[in-house]
Formats: sequence, C-alpha cells, structure tokens
Amino acid sequence: MTLRSAFTLLAAAALLASTAAGAALREEQMDLPVSVVNGYGKQIDRTIKVTVFSDDTNPRPAPVLVLNHGRAGEAQERAALGRARYSDTSKFLVQRGFIVAVPTRIGYGVTGGEDVEDSGEGCDRKHYPPGFEAAAQQTLAVLEAVRRRPDAARDRAVVMGQSYGGATSAAVAALNPPGVTAAVNFAGGGGGNPKGRPMRPCSPQQLERMFHDFGRTAKVPMLWIYTENDQYFGPSYPRQWFDAFVKAGGTAEFVQFPPYGEDGHRLFSDFPEVWKPKLIAFLEARGFRAPPAKGPN
Repeated sequence: MTLRSAFTLLAAAALLASTAAGAALREEQMDLPVSVVNGYGKQIDRTIKVTVFSDDTNPRPAPVLVLNHGRAGEAQERAALGRARYSDTSKFLVQRGFIVAVPTRIGYGVTGGEDVEDSGEGCDRKHYPPGFEAAAQQTLAVLEAVRRRPDAARDRAVVMGQSYGGATSAAVAALNPPGVTAAVNFAGGGGGNPKGRPMRPCSPQQLERMFHDFGRTAKVPMLWIYTENDQYFGPSYPRQWFDAFVKAGGTAEFVQFPPYGEDGHRLFSDFPEVWKPKLIAFLEARGFRAPPAKGPN
C-alpha cells in the first residue's frame, strides 16, 4: 500500500515543564497524510493528528519512540478520544532521552474517519490482521516522518503501545522496519469486552494464529506486559498468544503482574510505578539509557 509521509507542524508549540537548567518539554502537533487499506480492500486516505514530545536539551540525534493508544469497543467512545497524548508517560520517556510521537489513528478522536480497524461482525468470526496492518502502517508513517527531523536518529527507534496499540507493536515488529530495535506490548490484543464478556475476548484462537504469524518473521526483541486480572483478555489467553509468538520464532519476554485495581488492563495508565522498572531494564539492555541528569546553571 502507498504511504505518504509529508507532514506539517503547527506553528504553535506548548512548553509543559521546565528544569532548573532551563530545559523544556515541548509538545507539538503534526498533521500527517497516510493511506491504508481496510479489511474489505478499500483504500482510505486520511490526515492523522500526531502529538510529538521532545526536549531540546537532550543529546542529539535522539531516538524516536512511537506510542500507540488502544481501541474502545463503542464507536462513540472512539470518537470521544480527542487527541491522544499519554502526557505523563510521554514526559517520562522524553526524560529517558526519546522523542515521543503519539498518533491518533484513523477512526479515532480528532483524526476521525472510517473505522479501518473493524474486524467484522460476529464474535466467533473475527478477522483481525487487516486492522492491525492498518495500525502498523500508520505507525511506520509516523516513524518515518519524525525521523526526518534534524534532531532525530534514523537508526534507533522503539514502538510501544497499550491494548490494541500493544498488539500493533507486535505487528510492526513482524515487519522488521530498519532502525527499530525494540518493541513493547502493554496488554495487547483485540476483541475484548469487559462489560459483556469479561476476560473472554472474541475469537481468541484467531488472535493466537495472528501472533504466531507475527512471530514467524519478527526479529525485533519485544517486552510483553500483562496482569492477572485483565478484564479484556483474562490471565490465560495472553500467555497462549505469547507462546505462539515465541514458538514461531519471535524473541520476547513475558511479564504478568498480579492483580492491580479492578481491571488490570489499566495497569499502563493507572499504575506506572509498577511497570517502569521492568521497562527501564528492557530499554537499557538494548542501549537506550537515560541522558545524564541536568544540573543547575
């Protein structure tokens, strides 16, 4: 499929935080035209909104990290997403030296448009791969656009995501894009419904086959993080998906934390102090070390 990675940075930029040395976390919005194909073979062209966080005082060129959001089950909830930011986590990652890009994918929030991640009608007849392919292609377009910045490294990048965005990281890893040397999956999967089918996602065997296929080609090392009380996917299915991925040839580490909160699916947003040490260790093992602390003037 064709991807157009021309982009426009809005003139306004927000300064969110300052350090004693005068450093600033900078937030910008990028408009990025992309083209994807949905599960019915239709090409969809749309300009997506991408939030980009950076710090001019970090060492350059800085590695790029693309952080993907999840997928709400209802169309009105997807429309209400607004502009994806993950501001607290993005700030943490910028402090670790990254330029962080958070796309609002087609079908969500301020980007709007058709639901290109639709996996079809019928809980037992889901067809997941085209939706994740569309999400992965948007991720690659964002990565390529951000790496054109003069302060961005072209050979050091990470893809990371929560829920649907976490499984998208595996989809990207299966494509082995140049320069992507790590991928992180937080509570990744599809078809979950904590209200109607708690811990019983739709067509879990289809997801297992999909992750197996990802593992056949993926060379990018991954970290998978889940919890025992994930109300979308439960305690067992994620392990089965991981086993399928690794058995097929994928390289990954699986971490399943004990129950947190009422729904462990929210670990990424609600309990960052739990997963941060594991993420830091994973990133540092692959050469992504935080820059030295900035002292006073």
